[in-house]
Amino acid sequence: MMDLMIVTLAVLDGLAYASQVFMVAVGMTLIFGVMRILNIAHGGFYAIGAYLSAAIGLAIAGAGLSPWLHFPALILGAVVSGGILGLVIERWVLRYIYVKEEVLQLLVTFAIFMMLEDVQRLVFGVQPYASSSLVQAMGTIDVMGIPYNTYQILLLPGVAIAVLIGLRFFLRRTLLGHLITATAEDREAATAMGVNANRVFLLTFAIGTVLASLGGALAAPTTAVQLGMGADMIVLSFAVVVTAGLGKIGGAAITAVLIGLGRSFAIYLMPELDVLMPYFIMMLVLLIRPYGLFGTVETRKI
Repeated sequence: MMDLMIVTLAVLDGLAYASQVFMVAVGMTLIFGVMRILNIAHGGFYAIGAYLSAAIGLAIAGAGLSPWLHFPALILGAVVSGGILGLVIERWVLRYIYVKEEVLQLLVTFAIFMMLEDVQRLVFGVQPYASSSLVQAMGTIDVMGIPYNTYQILLLPGVAIAVLIGLRFFLRRTLLGHLITATAEDREAATAMGVNANRVFLLTFAIGTVLASLGGALAAPTTAVQLGMGADMIVLSFAVVVTAGLGKIGGAAITAVLIGLGRSFAIYLMPELDVLMPYFIMMLVLLIRPYGLFGTVETRKI
């Protein structure tokens, strides 16, 4: 019975953790798939979304309002903050480096990440934020005699699944989605047919940053929000994106689950391998398939 309990709890923890990582990783892989830029600044958007969510939760609790208001407020805060920041950064910074070398693109996005870290320090200070009122309001579910947060077991995976389905529907069934897909496949051909690639890039980057900010906002009620959390998440998200294959949205979801479960089982069975496990999985996959689990070998113009 104890073995079954450990497996059950490890799976639930792994799925909850995978949901958080996927929200950030899917935005990163979308941006790379369309714009061919590996956005290191993605972790900064995640952290800002988390800070805003925690600040909103504390303000709602301080005003004596219903904790259920925290959920729509954190969604709105993530969309507004991620969308506005994404639009500004793409329009006034990234647009000028698309034709530059990949190394310069990495350095520029890393510089943006460092500036976003300073923004967090200036706006929110250096003390950790914690707001778990929404988690408490949602209560717990009994899992084999152990209380488990409903927020983590239902809400986080539910939102992640909704994002995956919604994003795939958007890309496959809408005009804007077809324009994004066409630009990702062949920017020159799409431009020749009248597609405004700059607008597509602007929209894509904004969607990606909103997803990153939303991931942070959803993670905030379950953890202490503090400086440095963006760096940790960007490294883990990079592991997911690379393991899946750059630009593979569906692959990112499966790989996030794989890495989430691997990390969770390591915590329960071999705690000393907790931090190592995601990167061990990445290394193992890349040794066998250098282009990722779902990636394919592509030709490239020189």
